[in-house]
Amino acid sequence: MTDPGIEGTAAAEGPSSPDLFSKFDPLIQQREQLLASGVTDPFNLVMERVESPTVAICNGRRTILLGTYNYMGMTFDPDVVAAGHKALDEFGSGTTGSRVLNGTYGGHKAVEQALCDFYAMDHAMVFSTGYQANLGIISTIAGKEDYIVLDIDSHASIYDGCALGNAQIVPFRHNDVEALEKRLKRIPEDAGKLVVLEGVYSMLGDVAPLKEMVAVSKAAGAMVLVDEAHSMGFIGEHGRGVAEAQGVIDDVDFIIGTFSKSVGTVGGFCVSNHPKFEILRLVCRPYVFTASLPPSVVATAATSIRKLMDSADKRAHLWENSKRLHAGLRQLGFTLGTDEPQSAIIAVIMPDLETGAAMWEALLQEGLYVNLARPPATPAGMTLLRCSLCALHSEEQVGEILGMFAAAGRATGCIS
Repeated sequence: MTDPGIEGTAAAEGPSSPDLFSKFDPLIQQREQLLASGVTDPFNLVMERVESPTVAICNGRRTILLGTYNYMGMTFDPDVVAAGHKALDEFGSGTTGSRVLNGTYGGHKAVEQALCDFYAMDHAMVFSTGYQANLGIISTIAGKEDYIVLDIDSHASIYDGCALGNAQIVPFRHNDVEALEKRLKRIPEDAGKLVVLEGVYSMLGDVAPLKEMVAVSKAAGAMVLVDEAHSMGFIGEHGRGVAEAQGVIDDVDFIIGTFSKSVGTVGGFCVSNHPKFEILRLVCRPYVFTASLPPSVVATAATSIRKLMDSADKRAHLWENSKRLHAGLRQLGFTLGTDEPQSAIIAVIMPDLETGAAMWEALLQEGLYVNLARPPATPAGMTLLRCSLCALHSEEQVGEILGMFAAAGRATGCIS
């Protein structure tokens, strides 16, 4: 016998609620069509073993890595690995607490001091990820009544930081100094203003004209935050990034960075000379309300950062790799994201997602891993293959890479 109470409840519910996943249906369909064509899932590649910063075993075969952010090759540095082992033995696997409670160990203060020394700045604040660094700093210093002026191609973590703080967002055309100046002039003079820029933009690998943009921002009374995630370690005389290379590092209020690229581990940070900076430790929600980094991670980061201070030879070799790969790909007939190499990132533009996926698969079969990037992560709706060079790629490996691009490009019809 049916329970009348249950029947009555069901009847009262009315029509079923909409599927909350419905908004993803176009992407689900696109992914299913891509996999149905026989392509390996480009967004779910498994590395069975990593042998070095430049080589891994993928699908059972030796594969050159050209799609990591391991720019300075620090992941297997013996001193870095040893520091991690030592901290793991002495302090255990994690802190199980926030930095403002029980989550600050000696290693956390040591890595913040290493950052202060690296950047020659007074203050450093470490987050559990680079994403959280942008999320936390931006949302805390710019609130509802303030304005954030940002490059339209800014990273998702920057946009999310703006949303979390509920600031007024004013985007401007990518790397356009005049557009930035016009936006700033439209903002009330007495309003709080933060200009957010990136040193190197991660999709095309192009560099921002920071010298001009910082000057325009300061003339308008704005504070300036620069995300140097993709430039720390190798751009600039001391590896401090594009702001250093263009001579404006002392005019920038905040520099955001990450440990997951040149430093070779995980975590994020902000450095600054602002005299009131330390109060952020008590008011920044993504810092206060999350567990701190494990002792082994901060130990590896501190060791790596201090070694990066003395890495001029590695920086020079990385630039040589970038120049050689960029020139070689252009000579083969590929369309690239920049006319000249500007960073360790070289973007190879594809005509569409299907061609890009086929080219990605062909390169993987050749023994080369790159990133397949698609909208909305990419600018202007483009599909591209993103190559991220490492200071430990040998001259021979760069030659191998060019040979693989030539073979895969001809097999897929991307080049003649």
